[in-house]
Amino acid sequence: MERAILREKQLKRWHRQWKINLIEERNPHWDDLAVSLGFERLPERRSRSSPEPSC
Repeated sequence: MERAILREKQLKRWHRQWKINLIEERNPHWDDLAVSLGFERLPERRSRSSPEPSC
């Protein structure tokens, strides 16, 4: 549990593109991994290529 928390804190400091690169390295099709754990698929919010909303 402690290692998971430390990793999460590390990832929170990463730039957005670094996070996207990590996801695409391990899940190139952006599959909904929760489905394989028995959860329902969430509705799509927006494509990953869409820019983030400006604040």
